[in-house]
Amino acid sequence: MIRQLGGILYKELLTELRQPARVSGIFFFGLTLVLLVGIAAPSTRAFEQFAAATLWLGLTLASTRSLDQSYAVELEHGALEGLVLWPVDPRAIFYGKAIATTLMLFCVCIGLTPFLLAMADASVEGSIPMFLAFLVLGCAGLAAPGTLFGLIAGQARGSSVLLPLLLIPLLVPMLLAGARGTMLIMQGGPGAEMEAPGWLQLLVLFNVLHWSLGGVFFSVVLESD
Repeated sequence: MIRQLGGILYKELLTELRQPARVSGIFFFGLTLVLLVGIAAPSTRAFEQFAAATLWLGLTLASTRSLDQSYAVELEHGALEGLVLWPVDPRAIFYGKAIATTLMLFCVCIGLTPFLLAMADASVEGSIPMFLAFLVLGCAGLAAPGTLFGLIAGQARGSSVLLPLLLIPLLVPMLLAGARGTMLIMQGGPGAEMEAPGWLQLLVLFNVLHWSLGGVFFSVVLESD
């Protein structure tokens, strides 16, 4: 299982390195949204209040335009069926793809954060490790259900429309926790330091649910196809 997962992860990362269009597309989509909201905000102070929400909104909208494409090569050339017949454990495929997507989204987050802070004329006043923990857990919370529903949407017509309809309602609680916690860490202060761990624990809970149930349902969806 671990060896198969490592093989899938290596394949996914190698594909992203050779064809970085998906990563660059998410980055520039998110950057465009950050710039638009920053310019349209009535003041720098006002933008600072919802800068964290802008980051997560941009990342979510951009990722829904690309998560279904992670299966494009496998579905086009029948490679996904070949992996199942090899056989490869469906959970290894799910977790390999989900981890690769998490790493990709985290890199995009790291790239967008300096632009976000510059536009909001802000800095991370709270704990840097906790700020990074919110980014990692938020990206993981996007990646796990996105990997599951990306398989469903990738095999249907109009996948670019179907995926957001399936994914975004499920992500709303996780996005609220991620945006609120990220904003608190950016603002800092004693009150923020006390409240932020609660939102971080909520993110951990959502990730446990998404990553555990995602592996189970992914196996059912893949084998039914």
